[in-house]
Amino acid sequence: VQLQASGGGLVQAGGSLRLSCAASGSVGSINVMGWYRQAPEKQRERVAIITNRGSTNYADSVKGRFTISRVSANYTVYLQMNSLKPEDTAVYYCVASDYERPRAIYEYEFWGQGTQVTVSS
Repeated sequence: VQLQASGGGLVQAGGSLRLSCAASGSVGSINVMGWYRQAPEKQRERVAIITNRGSTNYADSVKGRFTISRVSANYTVYLQMNSLKPEDTAVYYCVASDYERPRAIYEYEFWGQGTQVTVSS
């Protein structure tokens, strides 16, 4: 499985960005797709995930501001980010898992290349 992410960039605080990620290859085994992020000198943090059935889960820090969605037919996932804050600045990674309920970071077997999101104050 290969994941190709796009949509990062520089935005002012309060602005919006939309990230996209398209999966290709042996996608039939994928159960969950989503996004992690990593800010400088911090550990990777799970931001949002969505299952094949459309169930979603968000980090507390982004609830109410970010929305994850998915086009199951072509294994594409989006992350709409609104009301961005400087603390959202990070490299965002698209992820995918064959696990039905992945919990640990290592259960996300597939990672995209990362896209930089920078929010200026």
